[in-house]
Amino acid sequence: MSEFRVDSGQIREILSRLRVGDRVWLTGTVFTARDAAHQRIERLLDTGGQLPFALQNAIIYYAGPTPTPENLPIGSCGPTTSGRMDWIAPRFYDLGVAATVGKGGRSGAVTDSIKRNGAVYLCAVGGAGALYARCVKKCEVIAFEDLGCESVKRLEVEDFPLVVGIDSEGGTLFSTFNLQL
Repeated sequence: MSEFRVDSGQIREILSRLRVGDRVWLTGTVFTARDAAHQRIERLLDTGGQLPFALQNAIIYYAGPTPTPENLPIGSCGPTTSGRMDWIAPRFYDLGVAATVGKGGRSGAVTDSIKRNGAVYLCAVGGAGALYARCVKKCEVIAFEDLGCESVKRLEVEDFPLVVGIDSEGGTLFSTFNLQL
């Protein structure tokens, strides 16, 4: 297993080299979105509305950060269970999303769309929200502020520690290591 330092703006250039279990230290822009935000983005897609961020080459982090403490850019921001977004993830990958970040396994349909689009799924460690918050250098709510912690945020991260859960060839951490969900 290898280690990669990845700039979010150049993620497409490295996707085909990432393999299940590789460690990734991500720096750059990541967008948070959870269940409610995904529902609203789907409505915008269906109606031709303006999306809060371009899906092409985007990295979506399934997280709903806690309130921001004074003098910090963000509160605790650990991953949420990715399977809750499996209903829409293939559409997002088909529209150009380069990677999603969360915890837990993904459905066969998501794995197929990752492979079809040469994308990846990156795993974050559940329960490590304080660690991930230390990697966030800037946080800005960019859409759906009324959703509170589930609003869409643009994060600027530095050395955000992740593991490749599903690679661009469809290999999965969960079947490779026979993990049960």
